[in-house]
Amino acid sequence: MAKAFASQGDLAEKTISFTQIGDGLYAFTAEGDPNSGVIIGDDSVMVVEAQATPRLAQKVIDCIRQVTDKPISHVVLTHYHAVRVLGASAFGAGQVIMSEAARNMVVERGQEDWDSEFQRFPRLFQGHESIPGLTWPTTTFNGKMTVWLGKRRVDILQLGRAHTAGDAVIHVPDQNVMFTGDIVEAHSACYCGDGHFADWGTTLEAIRAYDLAAIAPGRGDAVVGRQAVNAALDRTRDFVESTYRPVARIVARGGSLREAWDAARAECDPKFMNYAIYEHCLPFNVARAYDEARGIHHPRIWTAARDLEMWAALQG
Repeated sequence: MAKAFASQGDLAEKTISFTQIGDGLYAFTAEGDPNSGVIIGDDSVMVVEAQATPRLAQKVIDCIRQVTDKPISHVVLTHYHAVRVLGASAFGAGQVIMSEAARNMVVERGQEDWDSEFQRFPRLFQGHESIPGLTWPTTTFNGKMTVWLGKRRVDILQLGRAHTAGDAVIHVPDQNVMFTGDIVEAHSACYCGDGHFADWGTTLEAIRAYDLAAIAPGRGDAVVGRQAVNAALDRTRDFVESTYRPVARIVARGGSLREAWDAARAECDPKFMNYAIYEHCLPFNVARAYDEARGIHHPRIWTAARDLEMWAALQG
């Protein structure tokens, strides 16, 4: 086993794609790095996910300017993780939107999460000196809110817990396209370190019920076409369940975290080891699954110190 987190050695620049997934709808993707979404309304633009730093956010802005000169009026953040939110200042949007649960998690663990992710993802935090501080929403909601970009309706929804307790998705009804955040991934590992395994499958089925024409997942390529959308939902559910199931068996017989790691690898490696960021995510996924199987329902806060303690325990 490597002595450093896999993400610390992931230093190669990724190829950016900017894919149209509907009329005035785009997915900014980068080979398994965090995705962003773009929704162009009558007079302004909504951005989904803000990237880790203003420097990375500028790459999204550059892509937007290839297709429209309308101002960016809204940034929607599907959850609180640092690599998703700390670039928000670059967009100059008047409205920054999160679920109330996501904002509560910024209060509870935003700085700790920033410190943890900064340690694990050196490439994503290039230009970190331009981050003005924690990103706070100007607007929060519970359950559902609607934003009108002129005549274009955008629904921001909480369909259930999955990747975090505060997850939101963004649905554009006129194209039946959804921006799912990290609830759904496309040939990329799910990060489950702050997740809710017991709820994740039900949340995926709530997304499936929309019979979507396309999705922009949290990581991986845009997914276009109903058959492809359903396949992405199936693969994501299989990933989450294949991670939790062997860990729960180890916990049921009183086994150790290291035994849970070995069991999860035995089940997941054959199916998922070629997925983007698989090695990055697996230790955190196993640790969270181990906690949830032991009845720890509120994910423990990851800190830079806890990251290293967990990693040492897995290396034996």
